[in-house]
Amino acid sequence: MLGEVESVKFGKGAWLVALAVSAALSAPAARALDEFRLVAEGATEEVADALGAASVVNEAFRNKVTDPTELLAAARADYARMVGALYGEGYYGGVVNILVDGREAAAIDPLRTPSQIDSIVIQVQPGPLYRFSQADIAPVFDTSTLPEGYAVGQPAKSGVIQEAVDASVNTWREIGYAKATVGGQRIVADHPSNALDASVTIDTGPRLRFGEMRLDADSRVSERRLRKIAGFPTGEQFDPNKLDRTAKRLRDTGVFSSVALIEADTANPDGTLDVTARIVDREPRRFGFGAEYLADEGVTLSAFWLHRNLLGGAERFRVGAEISGIAGDTGGEDFSFDLELTRPATPSADTDAFLTFELASVNEPDYSADSVKLGFGFLRRFDEDITGRIALEYSLSDETDDTGNTTFRHLALPIGVTIDRRNSLLNATDGWYVDAEIAPYFGLSGSESGTRSTLDLRGYQQFGGDDKFVVAARVQAGAIYGASITGLPNDLRFYSGGGGTVRGQPYQSLEIDLGGGVSSGGRSFLGLQSEVRYRVTDNIWAVGFADWGHISADSTPGSGGESHAGAGLGVRYDTGIGPIRLDVGVPVGGDTDGGVQVYIGVGQAF
Repeated sequence: MLGEVESVKFGKGAWLVALAVSAALSAPAARALDEFRLVAEGATEEVADALGAASVVNEAFRNKVTDPTELLAAARADYARMVGALYGEGYYGGVVNILVDGREAAAIDPLRTPSQIDSIVIQVQPGPLYRFSQADIAPVFDTSTLPEGYAVGQPAKSGVIQEAVDASVNTWREIGYAKATVGGQRIVADHPSNALDASVTIDTGPRLRFGEMRLDADSRVSERRLRKIAGFPTGEQFDPNKLDRTAKRLRDTGVFSSVALIEADTANPDGTLDVTARIVDREPRRFGFGAEYLADEGVTLSAFWLHRNLLGGAERFRVGAEISGIAGDTGGEDFSFDLELTRPATPSADTDAFLTFELASVNEPDYSADSVKLGFGFLRRFDEDITGRIALEYSLSDETDDTGNTTFRHLALPIGVTIDRRNSLLNATDGWYVDAEIAPYFGLSGSESGTRSTLDLRGYQQFGGDDKFVVAARVQAGAIYGASITGLPNDLRFYSGGGGTVRGQPYQSLEIDLGGGVSSGGRSFLGLQSEVRYRVTDNIWAVGFADWGHISADSTPGSGGESHAGAGLGVRYDTGIGPIRLDVGVPVGGDTDGGVQVYIGVGQAF
């Protein structure tokens, strides 16, 4: 915290910032302010913006506050807020006057508040910019963690001092000094030289290890399972990152509405530090439903029921059902029913075990199939945004296509990894995402053996003033090795066209001609999707998109085969939890001409 700095008046200024001037609607009793001005003489634009953002009166004016008591309280509070904003920008010799109907706000008795306030004017003279004449902090474990602005000759912004303190304390905590804190500080402003002398001492305290995790929880989850899920690192050197990971493991179960890990105020005599876990359950049961419309694929309706703690060990049990293709042009309606049971911390704190069961009946343009699938596997969290998975799946499907009726039975061993560094799951504007999977499968009956691999890569970048533009791009690729096209189930083959691949082209419209009037999906796929999004208002975005897809009878994506493309325009309405999406696309390349295609859903296209 900064020491007291004398405020004196410096120089003359000529820069005026008028944040807002307007007339308020009349009311029978008190009226909103007729006038609010913030005048910052000699201030830079950055300083003026900081003052405006800090002002409580400014906020009250925008919200048309009428109560004179509230307005006077806001004016009196703004003295400290204006000084704090000046300190934050490196100005320690400023003068602040706040006039309420021409009278200094500080001189108005709060017990004799005027019955009406018409005008508030804040006058700020920032004075000169101060620079660091000394910028010390000790002891420092790693100077590279300190902000570059905390150095002699740099603007002496108070926030930079706090950043330096936080960086130093956090570094000491990360190497085991859990109780590192500010031991002392000396901050002196030299007004004649417009300089600030800052010196901070860090009291590191002793290096500590994790002690016991104490539970403060009225939970339906058993204590044994809570401790297994948390994976608390008892006996290990203290590290706040390990504490964060413990909390994340508990939150990721979805069982708890609140998870807080609170460090003990003092260490134990043996050099350990206990931590209390305060946990609150959320309601165990949940259900939901969804709807989506695509011009060619028709309406999709889905519903699910979820239990977050089925057996008292934070087991997640989900039942889902879906009907798609309603009033669509995809060969008929598709039906699916699935069950999934996930058990966290099995066998280790960062690994979940899962069982899956799915029944499906699909009617696609080129084939129909009835299938059942059983699976068992593990999901491993290697880092906050890196997960891996492995499973063993058995599939049985009875399919009818241009080649006749075939029953496929096979075992698959899908192995995959996902790296998700997007800033949002449903509405990403920055970052990237990659999902890669390789799945050897073994034919038991009707199905040949081979390997199926897929890649999904996405990237997002904001640019322009106020980040009004977002460029989004996606690359999808897939290949099948070791099996012929007709030697594997249709749902393992690759198709292109529709909302998930090429918008503007009919659903699964790009196929491989096998001769004799027989068409099929391919053994490889390569797809490119791109969007440019422009923010029209806080909630509305305009979108232009262009997609391209290619499938081939070969196992090398992009070789031989056929391709098509689509493009169009769309709009997004941001609901706060995710955008509502409307895209309208048309074919722009290839022979699969299907006219205008419309796509409506929740969340971005990718």
